[in-house]
Amino acid sequence: MALQAPKGTKDVLPTESYKWQYCEQLARSCAHAAGFAEIRTPVFEHTELFLRGVGETTDIVQKEMYTFLDKGERSITLKPEGTAGIVRMFVENNLFGETQPTKVYYLNNPVFRYERPQAGRLREHHQFGVEFFGAAKPSADAECISVATELLSALGCEGLTVRLNSIGCPKCRPAYHEALKTYLRGHVDELCETCKVRLEQNPLRVLDCKVESCQKVANAAPVISDYLCDECREHQSKLIVLLDGMGIAYELDPRLVRGLDYYTKTVFEIVSNSIGSQSAVCGGGRYDGLVEEIGGPHVPAVGFGLGMERLLLVLESIGKQIPKPVRYDLYLASMGDAAADAAFMLAFQLRKAGVSVEIDHVGRSVKAQLKYADKIGARYVLVLGENELAENKGKLKRMSDGQETELALMAEEIQKALN
Repeated sequence: MALQAPKGTKDVLPTESYKWQYCEQLARSCAHAAGFAEIRTPVFEHTELFLRGVGETTDIVQKEMYTFLDKGERSITLKPEGTAGIVRMFVENNLFGETQPTKVYYLNNPVFRYERPQAGRLREHHQFGVEFFGAAKPSADAECISVATELLSALGCEGLTVRLNSIGCPKCRPAYHEALKTYLRGHVDELCETCKVRLEQNPLRVLDCKVESCQKVANAAPVISDYLCDECREHQSKLIVLLDGMGIAYELDPRLVRGLDYYTKTVFEIVSNSIGSQSAVCGGGRYDGLVEEIGGPHVPAVGFGLGMERLLLVLESIGKQIPKPVRYDLYLASMGDAAADAAFMLAFQLRKAGVSVEIDHVGRSVKAQLKYADKIGARYVLVLGENELAENKGKLKRMSDGQETELALMAEEIQKALN
């Protein structure tokens, strides 16, 4: 049996990679416009990072992490989400000692979760995201949300909704936890076995459970918005004013908690109505205590992660036509060994000058070479044979309309004509 890619992974072929590159270019542009600089962190981290950061009662930690012992008997985990590793980087490299804020983004960040593959969410998938450290004001939340919505708008995404909630802070959340526990204890027989444990350890996780019986219980549970302290309530109110000012539509959703324990105050998701039930394209929020939890000082922070596979699925569902790039500026066809050698050297010179060039490597006839040039979308073709070599001249043919231009077989002349 031939080897196949593991379940939940996917190859990105040349027929699809240009779509990724198109989205990546726009993602970089939106991030740079808001002052975010790119960072890259390891694919794997010490398991303790995710136990402390993500939370031991989350589905990610309990069910979905790829964890193993390395040859030094250290527990290592392929990162199941992006933020914890970036906070570790922020602390380890003492970035908190620099003038704040620190604004960073990551792109094509691989994320690994052992779960049933979903629409646009494979066991290995990739994320674009931003993290904004050192700013407690709601303007930081609004800026992160705006980067995501600007990217989606630039891509022509439609049918998107920003779902928004506040899940409070360490000052007001304990009172909500007690009210939620009291309610859930009255419905304990309706909860799944996992949520019966969560009820006492972290009742917010019950609200995020996907089991139908637990969702029914959660739908009638007390809502956090009734328990917010003045600080959290004011933070959300100012954020709403900023979103209104930017014209970003949103829906307040008091049931939204997200699946990670580090969030405080703002949480949000951007969902699509065009890809079925698995609709979240982007999610994030504020995590003011995570830097301290990882071993640094108290530094407020906010950010989001956006799934690239799911984003491409949304673009496909709305019929977005991503323009195919020009792969080759020029195809140098050749007749005979001498011409093939000349084409090789001329291609080398043109590539140094920034021209994308292809030549014959498999011994095709001239007719077959011309057909191949058309197939690969070369903008121009130049045929080299004995006469062309003897005269040091050739005819540059534009494939779109057949127009021909005679010129010297010199890289500078050809480059000028192509431009």
